[in-house]
Amino acid sequence: MTEQQVIDMAREAIFLIIKVSAPLLLISLVVGLIISIFQTITSIQEQTLTFVPKILAVFLGIMVLGSWIMNNITGFMEDLWGSFSQYIR
Repeated sequence: MTEQQVIDMAREAIFLIIKVSAPLLLISLVVGLIISIFQTITSIQEQTLTFVPKILAVFLGIMVLGSWIMNNITGFMEDLWGSFSQYIR
C-alpha cells in the first residue's frame, strides 16, 4: 500500500464525514439562529433555552436523513472492502 493510497482513502473519509454531518450541523445552526433572534426580540436571556429545540431538530433531522447517511457510509465501506485486495501487497 503506497502513501498516495493512504492519503486518498483519508481524503475520501474526511470528505464523507463532512458531507454526512453538514446537513445536521446546518439544521442546528438555523434553529440556534432562530432561537437567538427570538431571545433578542423578547429580551429573554436564558442560556439553556436553545438546547432543547436544537436537540429536537437534530433528532428530527436524523430521522429524516438517516437512510441517506447510512447509504453514504455503507457505500464507502463497500468500496473499501471491494478494493481490499489492492491494498495488500
